[in-house]
Amino acid sequence: MRHIARNPLQEKSPMSQPQNRVFSGVQPTGNLHLGNYLGAIKRFVDLQATHECIYCVVDMHAITVWQDPAELMHNTREVTAAFIACGIDPAEHIVFNQSQVHEHAELAWVFNCIARMGWLNRMTQFKEKAGKHRENASVGLFAYPALMAADILVYRATHVPVGDDQKQHLELSRDIAQKFNVDYASSIEALGHGESFFPLTEPLIAGPATRVMSFRDGTRKMSKSEPSDMSRINLTDDADAIAKKVRKAKTDPEPLPHDPEGFADRPEAENLVGIFAALDGTTVPEVLTSFGGGPFQTFKAALVDLAVEKVGPIGAEMSRLLADPGHIDGILSDGAERARAIAGPVMRDVKRIVGYVGS
Repeated sequence: MRHIARNPLQEKSPMSQPQNRVFSGVQPTGNLHLGNYLGAIKRFVDLQATHECIYCVVDMHAITVWQDPAELMHNTREVTAAFIACGIDPAEHIVFNQSQVHEHAELAWVFNCIARMGWLNRMTQFKEKAGKHRENASVGLFAYPALMAADILVYRATHVPVGDDQKQHLELSRDIAQKFNVDYASSIEALGHGESFFPLTEPLIAGPATRVMSFRDGTRKMSKSEPSDMSRINLTDDADAIAKKVRKAKTDPEPLPHDPEGFADRPEAENLVGIFAALDGTTVPEVLTSFGGGPFQTFKAALVDLAVEKVGPIGAEMSRLLADPGHIDGILSDGAERARAIAGPVMRDVKRIVGYVGS
């Protein structure tokens, strides 16, 4: 008997587009600090109240530059511990590491064939990371914005929290989604998805202190790579270390201004007030209403108390969680299974849309 092949494009997909789904990821590069917390993780925690959240430890992105395998495993667990210690609920939302969900890599290849070389050549982060050694950079480092687009769109996420340094990549993700929707419009419509399959994901712009600067130099972003540990508050610091670093943070001899316009040429003052506002859940003008005109000594004392209260418990809880790596691995495995339950059907439809046989 002759087998009659089915036409997958005649079979309507039951999937519907989510309306309020957030995706974001953090690279497991080790030594998470206050900038990571205020610039990303605290935001992730807050979004749980209003969105369906998928949070990923992006270990595939990490290996665009060489990583020591043992360190990569430790750092992946450390980021997971930080997520949970900061208040992300892995039972209500999804926490996993990228490499456990193969659909990210599969969709990234499709997007490598959708994206244009000119688009990737314009990515400023590649230019910054490759520097003068562009010819020696890995293909992965050049193409990772396509993987980032796949990270987002394999869940058809509607929103991504972004800082200034990620806006360009989200724009690329939108360009890739739009080109895919146009290139495969007839297949998409045949599957019952209307005029588009992938959403044009919207940015969620963060609030105060999204760019936390060094305690040693207010013109430089807080970074784990800065030689002096006094330049940053690590999430694993205890209360004494936090207090010492805040007290010794660089300032200037002038009193705090009464309004934000007074921060001109005072980057260290602006940085510390921004940190206070972000930790306290207030605004910079509100902080200046309380402390404007006063000496730094008074303000720093209040900032010490606030930072110890908000950040101190995070390090203690991270230490507790990291003492049981099997527990963390179980959280990641469970999250990956739940992530695949979303990504799998999306990728199956992508394969049908582009015309892969047997999809």
